Amino acid sequence: MSVRTTRRTVAAASGLAVAAALLVGTAPSDAAGRAKTTVTIKAENTDLSGTVKSKRKVCKNGRKVLLVKQKGAKGGADDKVVASDTTELKGGVGVWSTGNTGLEGRFYAKVKRTKKCKAATSPTVRAVRND
Repeated sequence: MSVRTTRRTVAAASGLAVAAALLVGTAPSDAAGRAKTTVTIKAENTDLSGTVKSKRKVCKNGRKVLLVKQKGAKGGADDKVVASDTTELKGGVGVWSTGNTGLEGRFYAKVKRTKKCKAATSPTVRAVRND
């Protein structure tokens, strides 16, 4: 083998090794990215519940939903997590419910991002007792 042929062979092998390392280093979930997630909330008196929707099943089932009591502007430092629930899959949708919290005020629901799912925050709702 000539020196020139050896250099070409080494260069080609190095290029293939780099390409293989890049492919192996990329996990399938990273390649696809995190799935968009939507969380909803509704208030019936002080009973708060909602849904989590996504194209990925893992983003809807078994997802922890945080119930946040809003004070002032949404997402402010004064907001406080007052309850949580884990979603259950019903009819292809993740369903959650905190039950009757007994708390009045403005609330929103939140899910944190995971390896495969994006974070999401619901609109704010007002819970009031109808005694």
